Amino acid sequence: MRLILGSASPRRKELLAQLGIAPDLISPPDIDEEPKKGELPRPYAARLAREKAFAVASEPDDIVLCADTTVALGRRILGKPRDVTEAASFLTLLGGRRHEVVTAIAVRRGERLWTRESVSFVKMKRLSDAELNCYLASNDWQGKAGGYGIQGAAGAFLPWISGSYSGIMGLPVAETAALLTAAGFPVWRQE
Repeated sequence: MRLILGSASPRRKELLAQLGIAPDLISPPDIDEEPKKGELPRPYAARLAREKAFAVASEPDDIVLCADTTVALGRRILGKPRDVTEAASFLTLLGGRRHEVVTAIAVRRGERLWTRESVSFVKMKRLSDAELNCYLASNDWQGKAGGYGIQGAAGAFLPWISGSYSGIMGLPVAETAALLTAAGFPVWRQE
């Protein structure tokens, strides 16, 4: 049995390491991440996690772990910004408001699938022009839903969260451990 992490995210690999787990293989799936017309954030994240899990090539006894993190402002999905202009737009929209961060997890073994979503709430302060421009120049917004990562410099812009810190980072550790255990992966094993 191998554990395959279906993600290129270094943060997900780091969060698995908190559980003492190193994936046997990292195989990021290539799927279309465009939201469907009228799709809401939580179902969107859940759909992507499921699609990613089935898009990763594996042997029948392998366990595939995939996740998707989505930032939502009301019904609006704020994915990974395409460019610096979109990142600035996202960060300006989020400023002074609470928003949701949904991380959906999918664990697959053969054709069997286990899923769960972690929903956290985050408040971002209004950014001054200097803060916004400095953050954008850092390029830390690249590849991150909503244009920010809580574990980086943008953490200074987030005075309040409710929920899972690791879920906001991209892989809720408690929920992931439970799903891996359900799939038969020995999370809490003695060496």
